[in-house]
Amino acid sequence: MNADSVLLGVTWYVVFLLSTTCHEAAHALAARLGGDLTASRGGQVSLNPIPHVRREPFGMVVFPIISYLVGGWMMGWASAPYDPNWALRNPRHAARMSVAGPLANLALAILAALVIHAGIWAGVFVQPDSANFAHIAVAVSPGAGEGAATLLSVMFSLNLLLGVFNLLPVPPLDGFGAVGLLLPESAARRFQQFGFQIRSFSMIGLVIAWRVFDPIFGPIFLFALSALYAGHKYGP
Repeated sequence: MNADSVLLGVTWYVVFLLSTTCHEAAHALAARLGGDLTASRGGQVSLNPIPHVRREPFGMVVFPIISYLVGGWMMGWASAPYDPNWALRNPRHAARMSVAGPLANLALAILAALVIHAGIWAGVFVQPDSANFAHIAVAVSPGAGEGAATLLSVMFSLNLLLGVFNLLPVPPLDGFGAVGLLLPESAARRFQQFGFQIRSFSMIGLVIAWRVFDPIFGPIFLFALSALYAGHKYGP
């Protein structure tokens, strides 16, 4: 592993930590606004990553580093606690809590896109001829601009990935819990109870999600690039 790989890994981890913290803080805030103070009492309504790392040290520190060293791709997880009884009593609030995390990631992707465009307007970045996960913007000159371009590229791509993946309506992903927003109150309550009953099958749900995600995300990523750089069509 050379110095460039190490620097890219550090950039990945900074973005991963920020993205995951915002995701879980959004869950915790939505739960608090809906009447469940469980995550709030644990200090997770915060953009400080420490409370989130304390809850999931393996998923937020160890596994992301191992996955990058082994496969060149950073993966991990985190969680925000909530009261299941509250979720059953307030299924619509619970559904809003579920969707808040992915929406936070999509908001970060949009923010990255806006900063990239601001950089292009300021003459710091240019649009690349070809793009990939860590190469969405290109610095005009060497130096700090290169690091900023890589950071914003990973921020855009990773948060798009996290937002889309977590919105898949498969347990235990957030998209499954968010289905309650589309149902009447009574049906949402039954759906919430059904979700608790099938918790033991969460690993199967994750396997299914990973199997279907790649063919789904590819076109979405290309569409997002086309939206970012209107008028330029990127191919697979």
